[in-house]
Amino acid sequence: MSSIVTVDIKQQISEQLRNLLLEADPDWKQVQSYLLDAQVYAIYIEGQPIAEICLSPYLAHGIEIKNLSVQVDYQGQGLAKKLIQYAIETATQQGFADIWVKTGNSSLDQLALYQKMGFRIQHIEKDVFLDYSEPIYENGIRCLDQVVLCQSLKAHKK
Repeated sequence: MSSIVTVDIKQQISEQLRNLLLEADPDWKQVQSYLLDAQVYAIYIEGQPIAEICLSPYLAHGIEIKNLSVQVDYQGQGLAKKLIQYAIETATQQGFADIWVKTGNSSLDQLALYQKMGFRIQHIEKDVFLDYSEPIYENGIRCLDQVVLCQSLKAHKK
């Protein structure tokens, strides 16, 4: 399996990377807004991105996982865990105090993964997805609320 590499997002984004980003966040304008100051890391196979994670500064001393996606053919192989662990290590090395992630109330697999990786639910932002032009359904549940999770990086510092 290929290693994780930093993506230079100031250059043109490949169609494959754009598609991965859109898998996690279908609003391209929203994605473009946070790519401006983001750190993007990806796993490539044969020159093609198969998984990515996007980190952006959050609050005073934190960093947020803004986007995380694994191509369908490669899901279930631990790549999301690998990218999250890499994000935690990178954020710790860069001196951030906390790492945050927000996901929909209907994203049951993602909620389980983040909690298994040490994130704790901080709060729920109600009705964040209520006015989306197309309602989002996952696992037979309408996505309306945003669940905010956080992990302190203090324990990771050596």
